[in-house]
Amino acid sequence: MTHMTLSSITIYPVKSLAGISANSWKVTKTGLQYDRKWMLVDAAGQFLSQRKLPQMALIKTALTGCHLILSASGMKNLALPLSPVDGDIINSTIWHDQCDAYSVSTEADQWLSDFLKTDCRLVYQPDEMIRPVDANYGFATDNVAFSDGFPFLIIAENSLVSLNQQMQLNLPMTRFRPNLVISGCPDYAEDSWREISIGSIDFRLPKPCSRCSIPTIDPETAQTGKEPLSTLNRFRKWQNKVYFGQNALHNQCGILTVGDTVQVKVTGAKQPPI
Repeated sequence: MTHMTLSSITIYPVKSLAGISANSWKVTKTGLQYDRKWMLVDAAGQFLSQRKLPQMALIKTALTGCHLILSASGMKNLALPLSPVDGDIINSTIWHDQCDAYSVSTEADQWLSDFLKTDCRLVYQPDEMIRPVDANYGFATDNVAFSDGFPFLIIAENSLVSLNQQMQLNLPMTRFRPNLVISGCPDYAEDSWREISIGSIDFRLPKPCSRCSIPTIDPETAQTGKEPLSTLNRFRKWQNKVYFGQNALHNQCGILTVGDTVQVKVTGAKQPPI
C-alpha cells in the first residue's frame, strides 16, 4: 500500500507575489492563515497579478509575529501590520467577484508602485469581510480570501516529475504556486480525487485548475518562456483550456504539518477527462 504524505506547504500572503514555505501552518475559514489576505489593485479596484506584471514575482514576502515583510532588489524592506486598521474601504474586483477590502497605507502603495513602475494600491481582507466560494462548486459556508476562486491548490509531486520528463526540463513546483504538494502517489492521481484527508482536515476537490500564463514566468528572474504551457497544450488540454493541479475546499480548521498522512476517501472520473 502506497503511503501518501503532505510534502510541502506554501503560503502566498499577497496575491501573485512570492510565497513562503512552512513546515506547519494553521488553517482558518478561508484557507491557510494569511494566504492571499492582501492583494494589489489598480485605480479602478481591479486586481493585479503576474499575468499583467510579471515582475510581481520578484517581490519576496515574509511573516513575523506582528508583521508582513515585503522585500525586493534595490528597495528597503517594508514592514506592514498583520491586521491593518483604519483603512479606506475599496470595492475590489477579482475576476467576476466584487468584494470590499481595506486600503493598507500610502507608504505601501508608493513602495509597490515604485518597484513595479505602475500605479497600484495594496488592499487587505479583514476577517469580517466575507467572500463566498462559487456556489456551483462549494457550500454556502465555504469562504475564500483573494485566491482566484478556491482556498487551496493541490498538486502531486509526481505530476510535475512526469511533466518535466515530457518537457525534458526541470521546472520547480514554485512555477505552479500550489499550497499543498502530495508525495507517494502516481502522477496525476489527484485528477480522480474527490474527497481526501490530510492529517485531521478533510478536503473536497470539486474542480481542476485551469492554467494561465503565470507558470511560464521564471519566479527568480520574471522572464517568460513557452513552457510549461506548450507541453500542457499537447497533453493536458480539454475544452480549450489546459489543466494542472486540483482546486480544493476544506471542511475543518486546524493545523497542517509536512509529513501528515494523506488518505483518499472518495474518487471519481478524472477531471479533466483526458
